[in-house]
Amino acid sequence: MITADFAILPVGINSTELKEYVTKAVQVIKDSGLNYQLTAMGTQIEADDYESLYQAIAKAQEALFDMGLGRVYTVIKIDDRRDKDGRTLQAKIDTVNELLD
Repeated sequence: MITADFAILPVGINSTELKEYVTKAVQVIKDSGLNYQLTAMGTQIEADDYESLYQAIAKAQEALFDMGLGRVYTVIKIDDRRDKDGRTLQAKIDTVNELLD
């Protein structure tokens, strides 16, 4: 299972309000059918292969360009764990929660 954390940032806008852009990008990820979790600082996503992962993120980025932006900055962090099966986003969270006092 490949998991990724990413953020897409519009550049050159005249506002500090980003909800319109975040909503558009997250809608694309939701429509991709991949499992995702929205966080306050980005979006986490799961995929079985790089092609579907990158395709979903690329479509989300392109959706912001379709909103009229001239520049978009995207940060992607990827965890590709192949020594264990089923290491979903939730499984990773559950593992840490089980160890907390």
